Amino acid sequence: MTTTVPATTSSDTSTRRGLQVATRGLVHIYRADGHDVAALSGVDLVVNPGEVVGLLGPSGAGKSTLLTLFGGLMRPSAGRVLVGEHELSTMSEAELDAFRAAEVGLVLQGAARNLLPYLSAQQNVEFAQRSARRARRDVPSPREVLDLVGLDRAARQPLPSLPPGQLQLAALAVALASRPGLLLGDEPTSQLHHTSRDVVLDALHRVNQEWGTTIVVVTHDPDVAARLPRTVTIRDGRVGGEGRAGEEYAVVAADGSLPLPPAVVAAFPPGALVRVHQTEDGVWTLVPEGGEGRHG
Repeated sequence: MTTTVPATTSSDTSTRRGLQVATRGLVHIYRADGHDVAALSGVDLVVNPGEVVGLLGPSGAGKSTLLTLFGGLMRPSAGRVLVGEHELSTMSEAELDAFRAAEVGLVLQGAARNLLPYLSAQQNVEFAQRSARRARRDVPSPREVLDLVGLDRAARQPLPSLPPGQLQLAALAVALASRPGLLLGDEPTSQLHHTSRDVVLDALHRVNQEWGTTIVVVTHDPDVAARLPRTVTIRDGRVGGEGRAGEEYAVVAADGSLPLPPAVVAAFPPGALVRVHQTEDGVWTLVPEGGEGRHG
C-alpha cells in the first residue's frame, strides 16, 4: 500500500527544521551555439519550511536549472534566491561552499553519480560527513541516517551487490549525511521499478516527517507527482501552474500575467484577440473576437 507524502515539520524543537526557499524575479540565461537562451524567465516561487514540492514540466522547461539555483551550484543572471536566511546571489564562493555543506542535500539523477562504488553505503555516509565532523558540527550517526531511509540491514554490503532501489536509497542517505534543512532531488525515482520507486518515496516521507526537512524534487513521473502534496509546473522558464491536493491551479505572476493551461491555449490560435468577461453570476469567460465565450 502506498501513502501520500505529507508536508510537515518535526515536532521536536531540538532537531533542525526545514528551510524556506523563495525566488523573486529569477532569470537564468546561458549560451548555446553562440546564442543566449533563457532557461528561466522571471520565476516567483515560495516553498515553505517543511514542505514537499515536486517540479514538473516538459524537458527543457527549466526545472533542473531551478533546482541547481536552489542549491547554490550556479548564480542567477538576475533576480534573487533566498534559502533560509541566506541570499545566495550575494554570497562568496567560500560562503556558498559552507552553505551547501551544512544546509543542502543534493541527489543527482542516477544513483551512481552520488556514490563512491568501492565503499559500502555506511562508508559513503561516513565519507560525506568528514567535513562536518572536522568543523565540529553535530551530525547524526551513519546508522541513524541509514535506518531513516530503510537501508540499515544493507549498510555494510558492497554497493555492486545492491539492487537499483537500494542504490538510490544509499544516494539519498549520502545527501542526508549532514542532516540538511533542504533536500533537492533531480529525478530521484527515475529508471526504478514501481516497487523500488515507492520505497524511495516512503523514505522521503520519513525524512520529511521525522526531520522536518524541506524537500524539492524534479520528476516526469505522473505517479510520483500524484503522491506529492504540492506540485509546481514550469513552462517556458516560468511557473505555469500548481497542483495542490489533487486540484490544478493557474498562477498569477508578479507582473499580472496568467499562464493558461495547455488545453485552453490550444483552443485559441497564436495572436487571437480574446476578451476577458465576467457574467452576471460571477463566472469569468474568455471571449474570442466575434465568438462565444469559453468559461474560465
